[in-house]
Amino acid sequence: MNQTFNIPAPAPAPTSDAAPAPPAQAPQSRRYPLLATPHICLSGPVDHAMYQSFRDQFAAAPTDGTLVIAISTLGGDPEVARLMGDEVRLIREYQGRELLFLGKVAVYSAGATFMAHFPADKRFLTRGTRIMVHERILSSDIHLSGPLKSLTATLKAKLHEIEHSIRIEEEGFRDLVAGSKIAFEEVCRRAPENWYIEAEEARDLGLVLDVI
Repeated sequence: MNQTFNIPAPAPAPTSDAAPAPPAQAPQSRRYPLLATPHICLSGPVDHAMYQSFRDQFAAAPTDGTLVIAISTLGGDPEVARLMGDEVRLIREYQGRELLFLGKVAVYSAGATFMAHFPADKRFLTRGTRIMVHERILSSDIHLSGPLKSLTATLKAKLHEIEHSIRIEEEGFRDLVAGSKIAFEEVCRRAPENWYIEAEEARDLGLVLDVI
């Protein structure tokens, strides 16, 4: 006796009107393979020894094309940081070269001052790196001795030093946050309490282009 079986046809696969997910974008760092081998590597305190190392390594670097400058520092002399930053500006403006900043592990204090001399879209950090921004610190004793009028001049001179240092600090803060999502007032508010910024947060805030 022959038996027949009615086998139901397989149900059609469910359809979805949702658009296909866009392909994942490659990190911006893929556009800059030179980041893996910086031309200038700076580490340690920001001082005149670091500046001399900067000058020596720049002299030995290629004379054209993109230049990558990496730094890892817990801080140091802000005026030396500004000096190195001015060298960066002169190279960029007078030689027309692209200079990239790569922060590694720690970019604290004067390190952030140096970073501020690079446009936000030319800055990169390695994973796990922190930036620390704080106010300048002044430690000074004032000794008053002499005619009263001369004491007034001594006090005014110290006040002028403080006021000028504040102006320099604020110039650096403006350069640091230029092109980012951070308002100048925000960095001024956070700096007195030592503002630590993790690499991914810095990227999301537009302070750096990408994390590698």
